[in-house]
Amino acid sequence: MSISHETYRQVLAHWASGVTVVTSRGAGGPEGLTVSSFASVSLDPPLVLVCVHHGASTLAAIDASNAFAVNLLAADQVELGRRFAGLLPGVTNRFDGIATTQAVTGSPLVPEALAVIDCRVWRSLDAGDHRIVIGEVVYASAREGAPVLYHDRGWRRLARD
Repeated sequence: MSISHETYRQVLAHWASGVTVVTSRGAGGPEGLTVSSFASVSLDPPLVLVCVHHGASTLAAIDASNAFAVNLLAADQVELGRRFAGLLPGVTNRFDGIATTQAVTGSPLVPEALAVIDCRVWRSLDAGDHRIVIGEVVYASAREGAPVLYHDRGWRRLARD
């Protein structure tokens, strides 16, 4: 027996997660999308994972380049997260007007991200309608600041105690 999609979504809405923009370099240029399914996997070797929908053009770019970058968004980057989630009407090229830099792997890095993690694909595994992509970290950096969060189908900021 399986639960309904709506029940599943309602339950998972209670899980707060950070928001990332996963980027890669495709044959036609940079590709990127907003991803909240991100996690650290291993310290030795340093591995992270992201889950990307099978139909995403960013997944095709990851497959072609064998590399991706995870850009952890800062609290003031909600609009950027919405842009790469495809939630801004009229935006057809998500990279228009964004001055990216290039990571070691060639993946684009989002300016002013709270942290960036540049990876070469280590392994991947199909899981339902997504692919779990595990990357070996080849470069990482971070700056001070607070993250943007996604909880209960809304964009949130941390409140300090």
